[in-house]
Amino acid sequence: MSAVVHLVDNDVASQARIGRVLQASGYRIQAYGSAEEILNHLPDGSVESCIVIDAQIPSVGGPDLFDRLIAAGSNLPVIFLAGIVDIRATVRAIKAGAEDFLPKPVERTEFIEAVSRAIARHRLASEQECWLRQRAARLKHLTPREREVFELVVRGKMNKQIAFDLGTTERTVKAHRHKVMEKMEIRSVAELVSCAERLGLLRLDSA
Repeated sequence: MSAVVHLVDNDVASQARIGRVLQASGYRIQAYGSAEEILNHLPDGSVESCIVIDAQIPSVGGPDLFDRLIAAGSNLPVIFLAGIVDIRATVRAIKAGAEDFLPKPVERTEFIEAVSRAIARHRLASEQECWLRQRAARLKHLTPREREVFELVVRGKMNKQIAFDLGTTERTVKAHRHKVMEKMEIRSVAELVSCAERLGLLRLDSA
């Protein structure tokens, strides 16, 4: 299924023009005529998507709409289009995490490239989030002793040190370590450490 571009633009002619460009490039379009409309029908973040906003959208304004979308829990990359470029608004939007800020009328190639980057970023973020959810679920399946071994391994301790700390044999530690890697579906200690960091385990313990 093709990715979706959520287009927020109160100018019907502009909306139609931009929509044609996007559809010709293989994207599905969901159009909104106002800030309130998209806020009341928040886009589904589980579908590969991005949001394109006319920075001069009435009543709320593009940058303020961006803030409200984030506050509402939207995780979709945002591209702004502006007929009149406001440098302060541009800087504010980019600092807040907007994907791009392009002038209207938008140049077709530049626009499609920006949309493509935004969709790719959302896809990557979704894949990483899914990976973390899976690892968090797998972590719960470790036995208490496997969890202890996991936590000591990611802190750089060798099998001999872990065996001493836990009052067991090095051979037993190796067996637990193997089960940890197997259950977490991780192939190396470096990847295990990265997983612990991404799950917040090392950061929380070091605080």
